[in-house]
Amino acid sequence: MRSRNTFLLTGILSVSLLVAVVGLPEWASRMSYAIEAGEATAVAERLAGVRDLSTAFRDVATAAKPSVVSIRATQVVRAGRSAPFGDVPMFDSRLRDFFGDRFPVPSFPDELRRTGQGSGVIISDDGYILTNNHVVADAKEIVVRLSDDREKRASIVGADPKTDLAVVKIEASGLHPAKFGDSDALEVGEWVLAIGSPFGLRQTLTAGIVSAKGRANMGIVDYENFIQTDAAINPGNSGGPLLNLRGEVVGINTAIFSRSGGYMGIGFSIPVNMAERIQQRLIEDGKVTRGYLGVMIRELDEERVAKLGLEENTGGVLVDRVVDEGPAAKAGLLPEDVILGLDGTPVSDVRRLRERVAAVAPGKVVELEILRAGKRRQVKVDISELPAGPRAAG
Repeated sequence: MRSRNTFLLTGILSVSLLVAVVGLPEWASRMSYAIEAGEATAVAERLAGVRDLSTAFRDVATAAKPSVVSIRATQVVRAGRSAPFGDVPMFDSRLRDFFGDRFPVPSFPDELRRTGQGSGVIISDDGYILTNNHVVADAKEIVVRLSDDREKRASIVGADPKTDLAVVKIEASGLHPAKFGDSDALEVGEWVLAIGSPFGLRQTLTAGIVSAKGRANMGIVDYENFIQTDAAINPGNSGGPLLNLRGEVVGINTAIFSRSGGYMGIGFSIPVNMAERIQQRLIEDGKVTRGYLGVMIRELDEERVAKLGLEENTGGVLVDRVVDEGPAAKAGLLPEDVILGLDGTPVSDVRRLRERVAAVAPGKVVELEILRAGKRRQVKVDISELPAGPRAAG
């Protein structure tokens, strides 16, 4: 009996197993199809996103490249006469006394020509072009090459070394001015593209993201508020545009951080909102006139808060030194005053105060809110013009 039951049980299990095995291919096929369909949909969606981004890059390049120029600037450098043993006049006469005229001492031209390359952005249909000051500074000859390969001589309209911006002008028709965006609206992580002539390779497009905003204290120029990007920027990109995915200029590429002289993933661009203000003043006046307060200032950190005996960090900036006979000195500002605001707007850091003072027209009276010995007070200051040279708070 036990043997028969065992036989029946084994038979039932065998039949069940056979049914399961026979049905397996159909279920497996359906499941496999569902999985493959789902994966295909996911892959298609991912590829669609990549294609959309690629299309955006292509559209930006198509729209923006006609607005980007390459710039060749030639400087004349005084060299003076030189002997092979250095610039020591006595070698001329001694060699001639010994060798006669059989071995004449070579001489070199008084002037040497040095040519550099950069980029620029067309900003108007009548020939104004925005670039970096260091691209065209002291140039005796400037040649602009347009995207259609036309070459035009350019003249400097105005330059501002303190922001490293300059405007040059050409006489040409059929120009394509760039569209400007809002650099304040940029977000860290946003895609950006750079166009320029790195190492003379015209109309080169590179892509990256906004790595940071408001970079200052880099020691590059006096007034710094850089956009940092990892879009490849190299020598020759200077003066070219940084663009958002709408094809709008959001920055002017200016400098790189590099130990090798080439791209290392850190580039800096001047925000276009600043560049627009500067370019307008350069076109109108040929220079930028800035307000001057006459103080040396520093950030108000926790250590200085404790040293001044303040109960808390109130924000603002610390007056470190007051320039003799300057506007601040005449208004009665003192070292260790804390500047909290200018004309009713709070002051958060050194950079913002310097920018705000610089933007004030010389001769205008502003009201500073300061903190002195724990008490707030208002001080009126007659802003003067920033003298050439000092790198102060304005």
